[in-house]
Amino acid sequence: MVNLVRNENMKIYRRMRTWILLGLMVAFVLFFNIIAWQEGSKAQDENWQAALIQEKQDLSETVKQGKLGEEDEAYFKQQIAIMNYQLERNIRSTEGTMWGGVNDSAELAIVITIFTIIIAGDMLAGEFSSGTIKLLLIRPASRVKILVSKYISVLMFGLLLLLTLFVLSIVVNGILFGFGHMDLPLVTMNAQGDIVEKSMILDLWKTYLFNSVSTIMFVTMAFMISSAFRSSTMAIGFSIGALFGGHIILELLKRFDWSKYLLFANTDLTQYLSGSPFKEGMTLSFSIGVLTVYFLLFNLTSWLLFTRRDVAA
Repeated sequence: MVNLVRNENMKIYRRMRTWILLGLMVAFVLFFNIIAWQEGSKAQDENWQAALIQEKQDLSETVKQGKLGEEDEAYFKQQIAIMNYQLERNIRSTEGTMWGGVNDSAELAIVITIFTIIIAGDMLAGEFSSGTIKLLLIRPASRVKILVSKYISVLMFGLLLLLTLFVLSIVVNGILFGFGHMDLPLVTMNAQGDIVEKSMILDLWKTYLFNSVSTIMFVTMAFMISSAFRSSTMAIGFSIGALFGGHIILELLKRFDWSKYLLFANTDLTQYLSGSPFKEGMTLSFSIGVLTVYFLLFNLTSWLLFTRRDVAA
């Protein structure tokens, strides 16, 4: 199995496409953070109290107008309470610090998902279209081992992109904003309504790891479609379409209670870090359970179709 995984990784990193994707990942991180820095976040470093007071006043005025929905109003009031806590204890916000940039960089996880889908969608379909699948199947390794080695290699590529994003965002934002405020706590409100201080680095890791769950699910979907239809175009196109179209589907079906069982309603686990699940009553353990069912279903389908179907001569 180790040799098979090594062989699949060699195939991935020998292609120019892979290095182009890695280069684009680096370019996105640099562009995203430099633009954010140039837009004025750095200017808030010395006057963060005044900026925070002004932001709190703006939020308070918006709440007083009474035009917000119930969820938005509750969120704004939560942010106001957090700002009061920070001002009372002289705890600055993350704006204008490296942590703000690193946290914002987590939004680039969707880029990781897209790039990994591109690799996953072609892992099996590419072998069939080029005819090299026959060279693999005549080896003593079973089809299951071949399938698993390809899947593991894809996940390893996604993990590499995640580590690249995390490390590079820290380095880039540290250079732009300075490596001060390393011990800055994250001030947030828990499910009980209490304001608490958390470790910034641990919370960021949770955010990045939770975002990686979405990547794993959509990559597994692309892998399944690649195995089922042996078409990289269909696997990549359908999976990326589902990635972006899932939110639209959720908004259309949100009024139905059963919508909480949809894949798209559970892939974003960061909803539990912010305390705003898709539907009231949903919990982290519920979403993990739903995702586990989809994960097993996708992989079972891949296994059945890859191991049972004949390869045309």
